[in-house]
Parts: sequence; C-alpha cells; structure tokens
Amino acid sequence: MIKAVVIDFDDTLCLTEAICFDLENEVLTMLGRGPMPRDIHLKTWGQPLFDAILTRSPGVELEEFKRLYHQVIPEYTSSGKLDTIPEENVAALDELVNDGKQLMVLTSRTHGELKHVLEPTHDLAGRIDAFYYKDNMEFHKPDPRAFSELLEHHNLQPKECVYIGDSVSDADAANDAGLAFICSLESGLRTRDDFKDHKVDAFVQNFPDIVGIVRTL
Repeated sequence: MIKAVVIDFDDTLCLTEAICFDLENEVLTMLGRGPMPRDIHLKTWGQPLFDAILTRSPGVELEEFKRLYHQVIPEYTSSGKLDTIPEENVAALDELVNDGKQLMVLTSRTHGELKHVLEPTHDLAGRIDAFYYKDNMEFHKPDPRAFSELLEHHNLQPKECVYIGDSVSDADAANDAGLAFICSLESGLRTRDDFKDHKVDAFVQNFPDIVGIVRTL
C-alpha cells in the first residue's frame, strides 16, 4: 500500500518551463547578453538552474546571474506568473491528504529558488509534509540516493512510496530507488515514447488524475 506520494515541482505540480525561459532571458538581458534559444532551454530543462545556465548561456558570469535572478524572481511570483499552483491541483493534494497519504516535494531547485513556496502563506503550507531540495540533500536526481534521506526520515520503504515527475531523469531515479513512478505528460514537453526504456506505472495528462491511480497502487 502506498503511504507517501513524492512530487516533482516543475512541470508536474505546476507548469513552469515556458515562464522560466522568459525569466532567465530577462536576467540575461539585464546582464547585456543575448537571449538563449528555446531549444537549448528545453534540452537542459530539469537540470539545476545554476548548472544549466552555463550551457544555456556560455560565458555568463554566474554570481552576477544569481544576484539578478534572485532580484527578479519576486516580481514573477508576486504577479502570479510563476509558481501559482492551479486550484484543481490543490484540490488533488487535499484528496490525497484525506486518503491518509504523506505528501512531499522532491525538486532540483535551490532554497533561493524555492523559498517563496516555503512561506506559511503559500497554498502548499499545511498540505506538504516535507520539502527536499538541492540545499538540504546530499544526493540529487537522477542519483537514486536522492530518495535515501526522505525514506529514512519518514521511516518508509521504497515500495510504500510513489514518485510523480515529468522527466526521464525522474523515472531513472525512481526506478533505481525501487519506487513506483507516475509520469505526467501535462506540459507537452515529452511523450510516452521518451519513456519507452523506463518503467512507468502510469501516465497522466493532468495532475489531478494521480489521485485515482495512487488509490490503485
């Protein structure tokens, strides 16, 4: 029986790739650099931002990019452009909580990229039991050990957990760690064919569809 539902954040719990592309290009413009091509952003999507930006914009001054990024991100979040969880997704989380499931978020973001989501006023407050992100984990996806601390902290076995994500690296990490894996195709960035060499317990087109699937696992 599934006791815990572990959820990827970007393009799973909420759709973010397109707006992150705009945000990052705004920061690059502030640095006097040209915009990155969309295909580069898509190819490196899912990697930690401050690693990926070195490929997305070769030669960028990383510390200055970080400074400006953290300056711009509040404008995007306060305007509702970034990290607003759709009401139907919040309702799905509530259904899972009512089913007695522990809910956790596992993401490659840093604390600086996630801190507004951790505020007690955010919609996820009171719904998510724990957040795991780059700064509070020793290992990171696709390393399956990314799940080790989570399992230990909550006294869980891999078979008692399901991970919900949207990327092949999410599937790799879950498969190798022994967790069930649900793949969200809602972003339209990937298709079932991208996962043909990976174990996927279920595909969903919309996040709320996970509720019924988790009940069957």
